[in-house]
Amino acid sequence: MQFHTKEQEDIAVLEETTQGTIAHIIVYNDDFNTFDWVIQCFIEILEHTEQQSEQLSLIIHFKGKASVKTGSLKELRPLKNALVDRGLSAIIEEEKIES
Repeated sequence: MQFHTKEQEDIAVLEETTQGTIAHIIVYNDDFNTFDWVIQCFIEILEHTEQQSEQLSLIIHFKGKASVKTGSLKELRPLKNALVDRGLSAIIEEEKIES
């Protein structure tokens, strides 16, 4: 059995994405979800810390949207779907990487 650290996973995603595109989950502000609910979703789904989740929720509130997770499209699609299933307004945007 082989275990991978978070750093090794991040490097693997970076290597995968440097050859084409990188994806971002964008979450938009709405008038329905509470700060506590958004923070809880970020902690449970995105595995962010409580502090990261609080900061992102404030950015979303004041700026209207924020990128909450970056990675490969394959990695982010189920996370985005889980956020949407919990009532958050989220999309995935792809960005071309110039090698």
